Amino acid sequence: MNFFKKLFNLSSNEEREIKKQEVKLSLDDLFVHNFLEKGGKFLYCTQKEEIAVNLKKILSENKWGKIHVLDKNLISFLKNKDVKVLNNYQSDTPIFTSCEHLISDNGDILFSSKQLSSTKLIEYPENFIVFAKTSQLVKGTGQGLTGIKVNSSGVLPTNISAIKSYDLSNNNDNFLNYGNSNSKNLYLLLLEDL
Repeated sequence: MNFFKKLFNLSSNEEREIKKQEVKLSLDDLFVHNFLEKGGKFLYCTQKEEIAVNLKKILSENKWGKIHVLDKNLISFLKNKDVKVLNNYQSDTPIFTSCEHLISDNGDILFSSKQLSSTKLIEYPENFIVFAKTSQLVKGTGQGLTGIKVNSSGVLPTNISAIKSYDLSNNNDNFLNYGNSNSKNLYLLLLEDL
């Protein structure tokens, strides 16, 4: 650090001022920063065809020969006959689903009963592949919950929860979430739709 002080001739006060400056990121940049910092992996896609190609690469890289698709609208991305689509999930079977929103402020992915049915996140296997669009990005959890309410026609979905950690070794058991860890090994296939 002394090298940089000498090079730029910064005093310790100037150095503190530089560190205090807030960096404002766009919603997508903020989400990506927070998501990656929590251990998430994502592939950015500009066309729908890329989703199927990247999904095949994820399955091949992890040697997953079977998958459980929660959102039946996503089956069209699994044109690959090398993968067996299961009707019921098993502990070693990755889950492929959509989500409600991507929360930029903290890098979380928000789900509801539309994706998860009545099954709690902790009951699902540890490997998740999530399909989302850039139009699903929201600033905070409050906007995500409002979005769920606005997008629901009549009946509000239940089982609203979020995956908050993408690092399975991160054992974040504090008194607020003791025994309810929802860490998942998660891949995000993010489609540009704006």
